[in-house]
Amino acid sequence: MISKDFFRALEVLAEERGIDKEKILDVMGRGILNAYKKDHYTSDNAKIEFNTEKNEIQLSADYLVVETVENPGEISLKDARKKRKTIKIGDTITMKESPKEFGRIAVSSAKQILTQGLKQLEREKAYEEFKGRENEMINTEIVSYNRDFVTLDLGHNMETSLPRKELLKSDEVYEGARLRVYITKVDMTTKGPKVFVSRTDKNLVKRLVEQVCPEIQDGTVEIMGISRDPGDRCKIAVYSHDENVDPIGSVVGYKGSRIMEVLDALQGEKIDVFEWSKEPIDLIVNSLNPAKILAVNPNKKKKEATVIVYDKDLTSAIGVRGQNVKLASHAIGWKIDIVPLSEAKEKGIRYRRIDETA
Repeated sequence: MISKDFFRALEVLAEERGIDKEKILDVMGRGILNAYKKDHYTSDNAKIEFNTEKNEIQLSADYLVVETVENPGEISLKDARKKRKTIKIGDTITMKESPKEFGRIAVSSAKQILTQGLKQLEREKAYEEFKGRENEMINTEIVSYNRDFVTLDLGHNMETSLPRKELLKSDEVYEGARLRVYITKVDMTTKGPKVFVSRTDKNLVKRLVEQVCPEIQDGTVEIMGISRDPGDRCKIAVYSHDENVDPIGSVVGYKGSRIMEVLDALQGEKIDVFEWSKEPIDLIVNSLNPAKILAVNPNKKKKEATVIVYDKDLTSAIGVRGQNVKLASHAIGWKIDIVPLSEAKEKGIRYRRIDETA
């Protein structure tokens, strides 16, 4: 059967939905064979081919020649000899079939399979699209919300629900609001792909910083560690592989232009950027910035350190609710114990001052 309209519609459908023509033809083929089965009670003997160059649909079926037809897939000797006069019982004859001859029920069945097949192809395409962006950041838009969730438009005809607890305290929630989120996981479910996203994951900050810093993109500067108290504060350790490039300056930008983009995307969350060092003492001092540190006693094997500060600097070193030391510890992977000078003297802790003027 030749049908230019069919193949023209195929081109349009493939382009509109962004699906390979071969995959659509495979679904259509299954639909046509199912329609054939509805009319002939079997499709085991049938096959279909699409010739896109000739705009032709070739449906054929093999029939076993018998004296009297008793089963599907059989043809009587009398009918077979109308096609080939020399044929005999036990031979197989291939007959061309036409989808135009299918009954109403068969056509309805074919349409149903096509509709379901296209939906599945779209689901698979969406899954591949978002699976490839797992552990990446994307821009989304709030399309609806309630007390517990906000619904985000992810693009590609995909939406996902984000629990309110995964939002930042400062995030404004209204229809049309734009949010950058981090894709934590993508699963294929019976209802299609499910995309899990977060605003509180520390890797969201990492992706935001990478986006604004060309030196990170080209590998000159590297993010060595990151820790986060979502919506409040974040610490980022950066290292430069080029001694002529300032890692902190690269991230912060001229007059803070780069880091401001990140802060805007995080609705004002504070970010401390410090330089990573291969020397444990320097690394620990940098991580606790802006606190003033008197001395550091590191244990490289256990990655533990006792940090001594003047009594008046204890609060700033530990931070509100222990935030500063906790974030510093998580960012560099060291256990840090802050000890005031008075306590260090009582316990007889020996130390070497980092800076006599501190």
